[in-house]
Amino acid sequence: MNPPPIPPVCTGGEASHLLSRRECLNRFALGLGGVALAGLLNPAARAEGVKVAGVLGRTHLAPRAKRIIYLFQSGGPSQLDLYDPKPLLNQRHGEQLPDSVRGSQRLTGMSAHQSSIPIAGSPFAFTRHGQSGHAFSEVLPHLGKVADELCVIRSMHTESINHGPGVTFMQTGSQIPGRPSFGAWLDYGLGAENENLPSFVVLLTKDKKGQPLMSHLWGSGFLPARHQGVRFRSGGDPVLYLGNPAGVSAENRRLALDRLRELHEHQFAGTADAEISTRISNYEMAFRLQSSVPEVTDLKDEPAHVVDSYGPEARTPGSYAYNCLLARRLAERGVRFIQLYHQDWDHHGGLPGALRRETQQTDQASAALVADLKARGMLDDTLVVWGGEFGRTNYCQGIMTAGNFGRDHHPRCFSIWMAGGGVKRGIVHGETDEYGYNVVRDPVHIHDLHATILHLFGIDHEQLTYRFQGRRYRLTDVHGHVVKAILA
Repeated sequence: MNPPPIPPVCTGGEASHLLSRRECLNRFALGLGGVALAGLLNPAARAEGVKVAGVLGRTHLAPRAKRIIYLFQSGGPSQLDLYDPKPLLNQRHGEQLPDSVRGSQRLTGMSAHQSSIPIAGSPFAFTRHGQSGHAFSEVLPHLGKVADELCVIRSMHTESINHGPGVTFMQTGSQIPGRPSFGAWLDYGLGAENENLPSFVVLLTKDKKGQPLMSHLWGSGFLPARHQGVRFRSGGDPVLYLGNPAGVSAENRRLALDRLRELHEHQFAGTADAEISTRISNYEMAFRLQSSVPEVTDLKDEPAHVVDSYGPEARTPGSYAYNCLLARRLAERGVRFIQLYHQDWDHHGGLPGALRRETQQTDQASAALVADLKARGMLDDTLVVWGGEFGRTNYCQGIMTAGNFGRDHHPRCFSIWMAGGGVKRGIVHGETDEYGYNVVRDPVHIHDLHATILHLFGIDHEQLTYRFQGRRYRLTDVHGHVVKAILA
């Protein structure tokens, strides 16, 4: 006698092209089975969570953050010249780095064949700020004004030693392109708060050189395409092809989209492909963006003193300062994940002058963003993150001169800072050795950072998964621990 057929498992992932999770649960015992199962599997979610529109349906615990503004500094900013002062390096400037410090760590091809690796002290003075006593470089005068709002992590580390894998790792949780980006995971899990704007927006500083930033960094990977980030461009139309051609009115566009939707729905009835639903939703979102994007990108309603606080370039579309101000406006309107990219931190040579140039573009606007969010009562539930893909070495790459030097890539320790969104204010987490080469206390891996950010959004990082090619994937892969010491 043949056994009865096993009913299909209803999960997010490959099976969802036939039935969505919600449809599956609703059809199973009128949805009561799904409700009971959710309560049995995760009673804490029933007690503490918050209803959401994404695939989770409910967060696993009460969220502290509603949105995130990620100020990604591509290229690897030098922690030793910004956030992690090491007096010993200045004392031993020009001496050879002891073998006992470097150990067996591999070097990049750019410095592996140097005949010497001289220690390079920082040319910048460090000053303590606020009641917290954060020590910041002299090239960060504005950030010092919001020091008491910041949580500085000095013990970040990664396996990536080159830019491509490093940036991909920080943005997707994997060194290999193809995984969903952080913003896509959040949109998948939590859904959108504003139906007239994307839940995940990407902003790039214009006219910047450096390592290329590819679209997979804000892509949806194997998640449905509707979760990918939408890049806003500088100048002209922030989103291409939103404007109607000459002679086409909004009414005509609406009629055309209605007919197109009917055709797509007819196709979906015969072929239950999730990408057809994605195409329908994307067309509808594009129609709504025709009015919402011009409104959010027009700064005419911003008070002059607010715009000025972000710096002299705040009125120049595509500048870092403008993007920081635009990020706050997007956050006000319910955009959940705003990703800023600023390039040209890869200072293998000419570091003293290059670092000053980059901080002149980013310091005031970054600090103003934190202060502006706080003034509007938004900082408590808006998480701001600043950092790159790795740090810089404590030794000079290439030839050191009296006023010039460079630093190579350094994955073993680097610094980032966070503010708002449920993290502690005015603290330093983690410690590096006196040479600034190795983490000696409270290491934080990229997977740990991702797990902690998801936790702040009320998500257990082990439970936000997607089935693809026979395996369940998550942002933190099979790693990651919440860094509880930085939680407020």
